[in-house]
Amino acid sequence: MENKLKYKRVVIKIGSSSLTHAQTGRLNLAKMEHLVRELSNLHNQGIDVCLVSSGAIAVGRAAMGIEERPSDTSVKQACAAVGQAKLMMVYQKLFAEYSQTAGQILLTKNTMVNPVSRVNAKNTFEELFRLGIIPVVNENDTVSTYEMQFGDNDTLSALVASMVGADLLILLSDIDGLYTDDPHTNPDAKLLRVVDSIDESIYGMAKDSTGSDVGTGGMATKLTAAKIATFSGADMIITNGQDVRIIQDIFADDYLGTLFTANENPNFNLATYIMETIG
Repeated sequence: MENKLKYKRVVIKIGSSSLTHAQTGRLNLAKMEHLVRELSNLHNQGIDVCLVSSGAIAVGRAAMGIEERPSDTSVKQACAAVGQAKLMMVYQKLFAEYSQTAGQILLTKNTMVNPVSRVNAKNTFEELFRLGIIPVVNENDTVSTYEMQFGDNDTLSALVASMVGADLLILLSDIDGLYTDDPHTNPDAKLLRVVDSIDESIYGMAKDSTGSDVGTGGMATKLTAAKIATFSGADMIITNGQDVRIIQDIFADDYLGTLFTANENPNFNLATYIMETIG
């Protein structure tokens, strides 16, 4: 796997539905192991790698025997408290198998909005990258109630990509990319391979829906992520994460997905955007 595209710093986001078994809600360890191997291989090429991983609430749910997806915030936060520790324990163990070290970073909206905490967070990321550590990021669900607005970490991963100056954001999804219409209902829907600017016609193609019982992010949140990432100077790719080996295909520039090309906007302000859109 050669980095033909010469990306230097990449943020990769994987959702709850990609990390867990649909039947039980428990962790898909084979999938996680493949993901960790792909990320370790990128890191071995000298690329800074950051993983934004959902799954804490889903893992906590399974561990606590809660079958239905909780709607009560305090129950979600209890699930996250149990699940985040379990999730990180698995990541630490798997990364160690490939001689890598993972570090946990839990973020809230306030971290991003407050200029002092945002600089502190950015400095922490930079130090982890400098030390060769792979940050594993999630929202701090145990104290935050913003998960719904962050949209299953799609938006969060774009905010992280913007904050750390990544040149690529990869969203591993349960769909191949952005289609002209919903491919589940319209057999004539076409996959867009490249999007150079996000305009009203592109927004019109996004259906704000998700077919997953464990995830919260639909295509609309992915377009929000694309706006943040591309305005911040990063490319963003939506691709199907069913087989995480697609990561090596991306770096070989031979993959199926939608590429949103970087379109840096000097007037784009991260904190202002968060305040205006996430509230």
